[in-house]
Amino acid sequence: MSDPIVVKTVEELKDAPEEYQAAIAKLVISHAVNELYGAQVFDEPAIAYAPTPYAKWLTCRVAMEEYGHHVRFKQLGTQMGIPEDRMLPGAGKKPLSIFEFPLKNWEEFVAIKLLADLAEILQVEDLLHCTFHPLRNVARATMPEERFHAQFGEDFSAELVKTPDGKARLQAAVNEYYPYLPSFFGGSKSKNNEIFRKWKIKQRTNDEMREDYVLRATEVAAKYGLTLPEIRQAA
Repeated sequence: MSDPIVVKTVEELKDAPEEYQAAIAKLVISHAVNELYGAQVFDEPAIAYAPTPYAKWLTCRVAMEEYGHHVRFKQLGTQMGIPEDRMLPGAGKKPLSIFEFPLKNWEEFVAIKLLADLAEILQVEDLLHCTFHPLRNVARATMPEERFHAQFGEDFSAELVKTPDGKARLQAAVNEYYPYLPSFFGGSKSKNNEIFRKWKIKQRTNDEMREDYVLRATEVAAKYGLTLPEIRQAA
């Protein structure tokens, strides 16, 4: 398809090919579910672990914005006619593997903001030129907040690595969580990704995004004297 369709409104989506509609729905559901999982499993619990009132204040902002991301994607899904329960945890959509690990300390949260939110930035970047304009617009509204969350990870990483003990604890957290992060981008032979690219909903292959992520993650970790462990290969 040399000239992919452009869908400017939710109303126009009803006239799009079924494959296109299904692909958009999959992305909206995935983002709605995973944004909510992240807020519940990591961001809200992290408030209790934050070491100072200032850190708690910023963590509250992060949690608020992550819940807000869920609300944005869910509102779009509702406008599209997706049943509400499909955009909530436990509705059959399996969460990302990282959400299976309960947050245990502040250093883990900082590592997650440093590296996991970098992965989310790449995912949102790939939707900035999406042919479904309502999804593109949600991505554009979300991106500044995702960048703030990643900067939050950098700023508190810089604080932790000022002491040998803080750096060691942060490195241990990186060692625990990073191996699961490249799988965010899906398998190398993903049929879904083929369909997303066919309709210009997404721009890059999963492997291209994963390669970009590993490069960016390696660079940001090196800024704070951290090393990245071996990754779990995606299927």
